[in-house]
Amino acid sequence: MTTFAALGVPKALVQTLTAQGITEPFPIQVKTLPDTLAGRDVLGRGRTGSGKTLAFALPMVARLAEQEAAYRRKPGRPLALVLAPTRELATQINATIEPLATVLGLNTTVIYGGVSQARQEKALRAGVDIVIACPGRLEDLMRQKLITLDAVEITVLDEADHMADLGFLPVVKKLLDTTPKEGQRLLFSATLDNGVDKLVQRYLTNPLTHSVDDPQASVTTMEHHVLLVGDQTQKKQLIVQLASGSGRRLLFMRTKHHARKLAKTLTDAGIPAVDLHGNLSQNARDRNLAEFSSGDVRVLVATDVAARGVHVDDVELVVHVDPPTEHKAYLHRSGRTARAGSSGTVVTITLPEQKSEVQKLMRAAGVDVAFENVKATSQLVGKLIGDVAEKIDPRTRASLVASREAQRGGGTSTGANAQRKRRGTAAPSTGGRGGRGGRGRVAAEPGNRSDRRQDQPRGARFGGQTGSSAGATTGGARRRDDDRPAGSGNGGGNRTRRPASGARAADVAPQGKSAHRSSTPGAKQESGNQRNHTPSTGAGRRPSGPRRATAPASNDRRSN
Repeated sequence: MTTFAALGVPKALVQTLTAQGITEPFPIQVKTLPDTLAGRDVLGRGRTGSGKTLAFALPMVARLAEQEAAYRRKPGRPLALVLAPTRELATQINATIEPLATVLGLNTTVIYGGVSQARQEKALRAGVDIVIACPGRLEDLMRQKLITLDAVEITVLDEADHMADLGFLPVVKKLLDTTPKEGQRLLFSATLDNGVDKLVQRYLTNPLTHSVDDPQASVTTMEHHVLLVGDQTQKKQLIVQLASGSGRRLLFMRTKHHARKLAKTLTDAGIPAVDLHGNLSQNARDRNLAEFSSGDVRVLVATDVAARGVHVDDVELVVHVDPPTEHKAYLHRSGRTARAGSSGTVVTITLPEQKSEVQKLMRAAGVDVAFENVKATSQLVGKLIGDVAEKIDPRTRASLVASREAQRGGGTSTGANAQRKRRGTAAPSTGGRGGRGGRGRVAAEPGNRSDRRQDQPRGARFGGQTGSSAGATTGGARRRDDDRPAGSGNGGGNRTRRPASGARAADVAPQGKSAHRSSTPGAKQESGNQRNHTPSTGAGRRPSGPRRATAPASNDRRSN
């Protein structure tokens, strides 16, 4: 049996891995570590869950420690950079790298959008060795001259194919162009399409290619089923049944709206569920994922934002409630189960009119599976469910949520309003500065304007009750809802449309102008809906009260 020590991993790191219960390297690690530890550029190809994070984390930390990186630490000048397509993936990469780095005297920080950049600025000013970042926010910080990449010695591009799918490649190229050409570069991807091959040709020097998987489903560790139902009514019944098991299960939807709606439907049916999608604030995403990981809830309803980078142990069932549109999405969704050599089950629910498309999808994914006609009461469904968990009354669930909120210092609200608070729809307070309705959780987070559009009542979406003015400039954060390049999708502040009649100009301000209100000398930021952007002469003052404005249509895939 090959060991980490035999591959050249330093003793201190081997001991750290052993303490975590990691004693045997995966194939991708066995193939790449000798070359990456030697400083060679490497292209690693493998499916999600194949162990790629450790494959680049170990050589990165080991090589930086050898060069006494901590001694040369300077503010805003990291020595290693990892680029990841989503916030969740960046967070999980850091969770893998940080304990290894700490052992060797190195430090890390994570950079992504959707949250205040104040903490990220503080970490950069203090000096950081390894930065794990999403391209959108990193580009913002570079533009603000808060970070420079001219000292980066090791660059890693993880899930490069997903970067391409999200339209990140132009930003990634800008970032890579600022790193030293002589530095080591590692690229990991499941496929080399959509321009990933051009990245390899442009930025990797004589790369060694190591591939451990074909870009097809792992039929040896996954059990695949395609369940054909007669109509939407049967489909809804089947979904509830599949969600009722006692183990963790992940249900994938195509749109944010339907993901949120299904999570509520299941919770109301006594099956506690949380949602994960691009319209949630980062705090809400972290909170919901933590509840799923800890076992407080056993069902996570997600869009494709969770198909990459979300690793939760022991997910026994993945359900494609809405079949994906292409086979790569199927593979990455399905990869949330049967990870790291474990087994799992994948179910795709199909309506008669979807049968032809799903057949093509399965062929492209390399899955040979028969379509099975079922109802919610079918014997096969019962087998897939396994042990049925005890139902939990929605009111009991609401009380538990309220109790947790109170422990976090969020007050003592209970009952239905506590549920609404979790979804960001609690009735806002009318008193106090900026109106701290629902603990002000959404209001206190910059860059979450799209979160408020769908997660709050229509009348309050653009009202000052949510304290949006205060939240929008916290820590100097820019008004960007996700980690995408500027101008893509519906997130971010690049909306340049003119306000509709009766809508305040501040509600549709272009990006970069959101801080103007609070930075103008002599300007007074008023609470509630009483903001006035003209001199306080009494004339022309708009009446208070919420005003409606239409939000641009969202694109679920792009806004995650």
